[in-house]
Amino acid sequence: MQLRVLFLCGGNSCRSQMAEGLLRSLASEVATAQSAGLTAEGVHPRAVEVMVELGVDISTHHSKAVPELKAETFDVVITLCDPAREYCLLPSALTQDDQTPVDPLAHNPVIAGVPVLLHWSVSDPAEAAGSAEEVLAAFRQARDRLRERLRDFIDSGTLAALTESRRRFETVFDSLDEGLFVHDDNRRIYLFNRAAERITGQSRDDVIGRDCHAVFSCGGLCSAQCQFREGPPAKLRRDQELRITTKTGEERRLEMRISPLDASMGRPGQILARLRDITELTSLRHELRESHSFHNMVGVSRSMRETFEAITQVATSDYPVLITGESGAGKELVARAIHDESARKGGPFVPLNCGALPDHILESELFGHVRGAFTGAVQNRRGRFELADGGTLLLDEVGELSPIFQVKLLRVLQEKSFERVGGERPISVDVRVLAATHRNLRQMVREGSFREDLFYRLAVVPITVPALRDRREDIPELTAHILAKIARETDSPLATVSAETLDLLAAHDWPGNVRELINALRFASVRSRGEPIMPHHLPIEIHETGWDQPTLPPRPSTPPPTSTPPPTIRRREKLTVETVRDALLETGGNKVRAAKLLGVGRATLYRFLDRHPLP
Repeated sequence: MQLRVLFLCGGNSCRSQMAEGLLRSLASEVATAQSAGLTAEGVHPRAVEVMVELGVDISTHHSKAVPELKAETFDVVITLCDPAREYCLLPSALTQDDQTPVDPLAHNPVIAGVPVLLHWSVSDPAEAAGSAEEVLAAFRQARDRLRERLRDFIDSGTLAALTESRRRFETVFDSLDEGLFVHDDNRRIYLFNRAAERITGQSRDDVIGRDCHAVFSCGGLCSAQCQFREGPPAKLRRDQELRITTKTGEERRLEMRISPLDASMGRPGQILARLRDITELTSLRHELRESHSFHNMVGVSRSMRETFEAITQVATSDYPVLITGESGAGKELVARAIHDESARKGGPFVPLNCGALPDHILESELFGHVRGAFTGAVQNRRGRFELADGGTLLLDEVGELSPIFQVKLLRVLQEKSFERVGGERPISVDVRVLAATHRNLRQMVREGSFREDLFYRLAVVPITVPALRDRREDIPELTAHILAKIARETDSPLATVSAETLDLLAAHDWPGNVRELINALRFASVRSRGEPIMPHHLPIEIHETGWDQPTLPPRPSTPPPTSTPPPTIRRREKLTVETVRDALLETGGNKVRAAKLLGVGRATLYRFLDRHPLP
């Protein structure tokens, strides 16, 4: 590899051009040389004349100004005058009057990549006065001074050492499996390794020196959530998961971690971004969700798989989500899963039940208070918004908020700042807000009990958690999952469930949803004392409901029910292919009615059909 060297002076007319020509003649095999000026000027004829004396022709040299270097990076920048040195130490390029900064994203291109900066003070021979011979002597003196510095630079081993250091760095940088790239505070990319090429589908030559927003589409690495979209952020969020479409059109899921690199000598800050391709891992997680569980939520039903997919989709953004569903259906689990799947998973997850507190206490809980704000406020206290800074805040039972508090919450969501109770200083936090409710907020909006503007602030993305009775096929998996958890909590053997009990669980309507199922199984595991859980071990409201249905036999040691089963329902016998086929023919293929006709639960019939497919 060759070291990329730039010579810089005020006007690209003599010193920088002579230095470029000299380095090319002395070390072209190990270094490439360029020259530029703060302004572009033509080649000085005296510089051409004195360089010809050494056999070096610079007469055809193209004069460049600094703005022409925007797509290039350098390993070493050697300044030859004080104005050029001062320019290199500026974080951003200035306008010609050196007073008004240009567009902050139009970063000083000379120091992109944070090269080694050297300063050689060489007098400008173009300013020499006197006769033609005296002026020519000044040019020879400047030429010889540059040649002397370059020989020292080469003979001392400095050039070779820098070249070897660069080679070793690139070898290590490109050998890593993790994609790495570095950009400055103004988004200009100057390092991009081979793994980053492979992961993003972008070639190094296409991205070096360019604004990353120009390289990566808004739907990729530089999405609407990019922290550098409007310049350097006040606070850096370190971890993100995102989806991108590569240059070849391939969809990929990435984990991106960003770290600040220390700036020095007045140079701009730099950001190291690390990319890991988790497409395959995400696919495996998705397969696992379809077969088992997802963030402690169990479900094989279509409705739950759709819920899991919705969680992964909304997790990639910071938009508010409204989670609706009956009490006990698992709305908080959904909210926590969104948090754990998102880039905020390293931050706090803070839930607050809005329906459990009166307004004056809720305001203090949510926004905090200052000392002396009210009786008992003996010290400053942070609210849930502050505690959730950098993470996620769940406003549970948001439908219970009073009209007055709805106004307060709306103002915070609109202005993205708040004051503590009794305080005057506005506080800004970086929080994603999720809301949950068992109530129909749209109906409440129509009735006038919930603000329409607040509803649309909270319900940017709605997710509905299905009731347990609407996903009965999940009950066997849920039961196994809950019993395993009970065994771990109580340090006891794993309880088993009889087929009759499972049928009874599948037939129950579960008005309390998963929470009711958990309580029922805890109750039954205590009563069963290590034996298989039978129907009579369940809470009375579940098993007695079953006795009213002729599809289930009476429990042992219990007198049979006095009511006579309807004559159209058969007494339960061992299922055979013939009896099942007859029942299905009689009910027109309706499996629910066939199960009732056979005197068995639907789950039992489904298991039989799985084992004995009918022709």
